[in-house]
Amino acid sequence: MHIHTVVIIGSGFGGQCAAKALLDRGIDDFVILERRPFLGGTWKQNRYPGAAVDVQSPLYSIASEPFEWSRMFAEREELERYTDHVLESNGLPARTHVDTDVQRIEWAGDHWLITTSRGDYAAKFVVNASGPLSTPVVPPFPGREKFQGTQFHTNDWHTEYDHAGKRVAIVGSGASAAQVIPAIQPDVEQLHVFQRTPHWVMPRHDREFTALQRKLLRRKPIRRTVRAGIYWTLETRILGFKYSRTMLKAVAQRTALKHIESQVPDPELRAKVTPDYTIGCKRVLLSNTLYPALGQPNVTLHDRNDGIAEITETGIVTTTGEHVDVDLLVWSTGYDATDGVISYPVIGRDGRALSDVWDPYPRAYLGTTIPGFPNLFVVTGPNTGIGHTSAIFLIEAQMEYIVRAVDAVRQAGATAIEVTAAAEQKYTDTIHREMEGTVWKDGGCHSWYQSRSGHVVAMFPGFSFTFRRWAKRFRPEAHHIHRSSTDVTTKDEVSA
Repeated sequence: MHIHTVVIIGSGFGGQCAAKALLDRGIDDFVILERRPFLGGTWKQNRYPGAAVDVQSPLYSIASEPFEWSRMFAEREELERYTDHVLESNGLPARTHVDTDVQRIEWAGDHWLITTSRGDYAAKFVVNASGPLSTPVVPPFPGREKFQGTQFHTNDWHTEYDHAGKRVAIVGSGASAAQVIPAIQPDVEQLHVFQRTPHWVMPRHDREFTALQRKLLRRKPIRRTVRAGIYWTLETRILGFKYSRTMLKAVAQRTALKHIESQVPDPELRAKVTPDYTIGCKRVLLSNTLYPALGQPNVTLHDRNDGIAEITETGIVTTTGEHVDVDLLVWSTGYDATDGVISYPVIGRDGRALSDVWDPYPRAYLGTTIPGFPNLFVVTGPNTGIGHTSAIFLIEAQMEYIVRAVDAVRQAGATAIEVTAAAEQKYTDTIHREMEGTVWKDGGCHSWYQSRSGHVVAMFPGFSFTFRRWAKRFRPEAHHIHRSSTDVTTKDEVSA
């Protein structure tokens, strides 16, 4: 069996950035494994009506891959074109094996064995880029399997299904639901939205770019200036999320309240959509169309006082005893983005399972690598989520670290690199100490940012440029270089 230099798991933006970073380093012996029958990740998979990005397009893009964006907040179709552009311009389709579902990976002393649905692979390094929003979750409501109509998760929208004139129930009220609801409301006969907890919603300041503006955005000096302007504007949000609750409420929450007041005239509906926690504790949504859609005559918003008791063959029984007949059930209920960061078993050095190491909560040095798991790197791993700017910025920062770690092994003619337990512990302690007092930890809500243990493991508790600075400063003393399969120090031998 050929031992590849690198196997990348996942072909979304994380996998694409990893592949580009390797090619820039002159490493071309790698393969990308994609479980779906197509390449591209999020914006090829999520085909639900209204899908769009909530970060400005000039920043929500790979720094070295310019594009003539048509608008400030790109819609799914354009993001799909951009994804194809990145894949094709870097020759990645030829390096990707689709319909290849990773079932298990195991460290074999000097390389990784990767078991998949289409056979086995071997690699010196593994980069997991499957993404935190790739494992959909559907709550186990009683009777769900009895429903005789059509049901699917927003992540697996059935594009062939015609929802026009149908009675539809959307379960969930987060980011995907906020885009689906106004997109399908004009077409359906009835729309029932089941909301457990409302989200704060801010105005969406979108605009189309003129032909001249689109061309100018391809010019490097202008593109860099625009990206920098957007980046630093968004970066100021962390001041409220972490350092000043007064500022957060006086500026952001006040704007969100005015948005409700201006768009929701009905006092009963206004009460249902107004959160009782600090803005930012849950993901903040951007929409100019959600509230008007919820106020339409064919829409009913069910809150926690009128939730789902059970699913029947023909619809939903609410907790108040009402039976709601529906033709289509849409599950907009999110993903296992914390405890389920990696969905397949990972067996590291000495036969240790990652699931055991990550009990009670996922943790990793720079959110990227774990003691006992040599040559394994996790893109968008624990505490690399970012609530105020582009996720791609953090992914690119992780690549700064990953390529330096790979270089350290290659330059030493070594077998593997492994972060020390002391370095990881010090880093994790710092992350969770810094998390105290943030809106994600103490904002008065329970969100998907938190693991089952209550630790906030989805978010990075600081400025994104801080993470990038840490990632760029590779620290040899925080790692052990294995020069052979038997060259293993104790985890605490090398200090942080």
